[in-house]
Amino acid sequence: MFRYALKRILYSLLIMGGVLILTFVLFRLAAGDPALTVLGKNPSPQEIEDMRGVLGSDKPLFWGRWRHTELYTGADFANSRVMFAGVALRGSYRALPQGVLLEQGGSIVFRRNFELPDRERFRVEINASAPLSVNGREFVPDDGVIAVEMEQAPEFLELLAEKECMVCKVSFFRPTRGWFDTQAVDSFREIVTFTEDFPYVSFLNFGNTLQTQEPIRSKLWHGMLPSLMLMIPIFLGELVIGIILAMFSCICRGRLADRIILFLSVAGMSISYLALIIFGQWFLAYYLNLFPVWGWGTPRHLLLPVVIGIISGTGSGVRFYRTVFLDEMNKEYLRTAVAKGASPFAVYFKHLLKNAMIPIITRASTVLPFLFTGSLLLETFFGIPGLGYEGVNALNDADLQMLKALVILSAFLFVGINLITDLLYAWVDPRVRVDK
Repeated sequence: MFRYALKRILYSLLIMGGVLILTFVLFRLAAGDPALTVLGKNPSPQEIEDMRGVLGSDKPLFWGRWRHTELYTGADFANSRVMFAGVALRGSYRALPQGVLLEQGGSIVFRRNFELPDRERFRVEINASAPLSVNGREFVPDDGVIAVEMEQAPEFLELLAEKECMVCKVSFFRPTRGWFDTQAVDSFREIVTFTEDFPYVSFLNFGNTLQTQEPIRSKLWHGMLPSLMLMIPIFLGELVIGIILAMFSCICRGRLADRIILFLSVAGMSISYLALIIFGQWFLAYYLNLFPVWGWGTPRHLLLPVVIGIISGTGSGVRFYRTVFLDEMNKEYLRTAVAKGASPFAVYFKHLLKNAMIPIITRASTVLPFLFTGSLLLETFFGIPGLGYEGVNALNDADLQMLKALVILSAFLFVGINLITDLLYAWVDPRVRVDK
C-alpha cells in the first residue's frame, strides 16, 4: 500500500507540474500582452511600463539579463509600416515589406517617453544591414544585429545611416536582477516561496488583484467559505437523495414507482439550470416571498440556491446510481445472500451498496473540487461572495492575476482529490491490485 501511495503521489506531482506549464503557456504566451489587455485603449508608455512590472510580463520567458521597456517606443518596420508614436524618420528613406531602407544621411529619431532612475542602464537592439551611428557613435552589425548599451537615456536617440542601410526592427531593454529573473521562475514562485522567517515556506503567492490591490490569497480564503457553505449541502443532498431514489427504483424495477422516478430524473436533467434559477427567484422568492431574492449573511439566504442545486443535480445522479445498482444486482453474491436468508435491508444497503462504492466514489470525486470553487451561476445570481462569484468579477474586470489563481487552484484541487480517490479505491475494494 505504501509503494502504491508513493507512486500515485509522484504521479500527481508530475501532473501538477504539467498544469503549471500549461497555465504558463496560456497566460503568458497565448494571451499576448496582458498589460494592454488590462489597461484598455490608449494607455501611456509609463502606464504600460508600470503594469508590465506588476505582472512581470516584461521579463524574459525562461532566462536572460534584459527585459523589454517602453523607455523609447520600439519599432517593427516590417510590412512597410513607418508610423509609430514618438518615432520620426528624417531624410531620404523607402518603406519596403522587409523594413525601412535609409538612404545616406537618413535617420530615425526616438523620443524618450519617461525618465529612468539615476545611472540605470538600458540596451537598444537594431536589426540592420549596414553600420549605423547611434547619437554620434558608429556601430557595426554582428550577424545583422547592432546591440548598444548606454548608461543614461538621452531625450532623443538618433540612428543615422552613413550609407544605405536596411533597418527592420528596433527594440529597447532594461536590465533584470539576474539570469533567472524570468516569467517562468515567477510562475513557480507563485505556487511556493521559501522565506527566511518561520514557517520558512509560503504557498499560493499570486500578489494583489489589479483593480482593488487586495491580496489574492486572502480573497481565495475568504471566498472559499461561502462556496463550501453553499456546495456541501448540495453535494450531500444530491448524493444521499440520489442513492436512496436509485436503490428504491431498483427494488421496484419495472413497476410504476420505477417509471415515475425515471421520468422525474429525465425531466430534471432536461430543464436548464438557468431556467430553474430564474423560476426560483421570481416565483418562490419574489412572488411568494418565501426566500430572499439576493444576499448573503444568514442560513435563510442559502436555502433557495441549495434547493435549486439539489433539484438540478439529482436527476443525473439517480440515473447513474440506478445503472450501477442494476449491474450489481445480477451478481452471484447477491443471490447467495438472498438464499442464505439475509434481510432485504442487508442485501441492498450492506452487500450491494458496499460493492458499488467504487463508481460512486468516482462520480463523487468529479464533484468535490466544485465544493471549493463554487457555482458560477448560483453565486452570481444570488449574490453569494464565493470563488465562483469572484471568478465572474475577475473576468469582467480583466483581472488576469485573479483568473490565473482560480485556474491553478481548481486544477490542483482536481489533482489532489483524484489522488485521494485512487487511495480510497484500494481501501474500499480489496480486488484493486495495489502492488502494481
